[in-house]
Amino acid sequence: MLSDDYLRAHTVGELKPRSSPIRIVDYDPEWPHRFESEANRIRPALGERAFRIEHVGSTSVPGLPAKPVIDIVLVVADSSQEAAYAAALGEAGYRLRIREPGWYEHRMFQDPEESVNLHVFSAGCPEVGRMLAFRDWLRSNESDRELYGRAKRELAQREWKYTQYYADAKTAVVEEILARAAPRDR
Repeated sequence: MLSDDYLRAHTVGELKPRSSPIRIVDYDPEWPHRFESEANRIRPALGERAFRIEHVGSTSVPGLPAKPVIDIVLVVADSSQEAAYAAALGEAGYRLRIREPGWYEHRMFQDPEESVNLHVFSAGCPEVGRMLAFRDWLRSNESDRELYGRAKRELAQREWKYTQYYADAKTAVVEEILARAAPRDR
């Protein structure tokens, strides 16, 4: 699990502890439409700088319960070069919240309502393939989708200082499921 110090060092702006439980809801068929709406804000803002925009996370898997937050992967040429894309994302309504140079140069932006997590990675980043493989496997494998849904609901019952700690607690079940997922070319 990441430490409080790590989170403070990599959070842009104030790091706010959770003041309420993690909220997991049943799958909402509106989530893909919400993703498309967000993608339609990102594409014109970045143009050709957006190499790939993908709906990931639990809201991208029909039938899977989730936090009602749309996770999006945005692939750019080099995510460490924020000047190439951050201002345009800011104009589109997203603000930089996480900067992790030591983890694939990951950047995470959010919308003002914090209902979208926009994860930015560089072209060729292996984490993008991993996230897409996990999504695709859960879309096609009912037993692992149910296993993951149960794990999420159980973990959401606990108290978490930060949402990231809840996410970290899912690592074991994610790795177990990924071990069964067929390799996919990305």
